[in-house]
Amino acid sequence: MNINIPCNNVPNNLEIGERIRKIRENLKMNREFFSEMIDISDVFLGQIERGERSLSLRTLFRIVSFTGCSTDYVLFGDTSNNYTIHKINRILANSSDANIDYFYELINCSNIFFKTYKGN
Repeated sequence: MNINIPCNNVPNNLEIGERIRKIRENLKMNREFFSEMIDISDVFLGQIERGERSLSLRTLFRIVSFTGCSTDYVLFGDTSNNYTIHKINRILANSSDANIDYFYELINCSNIFFKTYKGN
């Protein structure tokens, strides 16, 4: 039996590569350092960024884990999740439990302040 499933949003290597390059540049990292952090060669990263090669699930996982970006953004460009939240998650992922508690208290106090004095 052959089932034909429409795939209107098939990821495009060039678009994925451009998003990965944009993520890397937003983190202010050169190709060599970024590739080292995600455990691939800088040559392979360049090929991915130019759309010449596809990334594996393992590489996708490493990019998402390292940067805090969503797989939906990397693969499809979905920006429905706030990019600032991803940057905060990246900081939290590399923080101790004590620092995470401290950051939570800062955010909570700021939230209370804005609700009280700014009417948000």
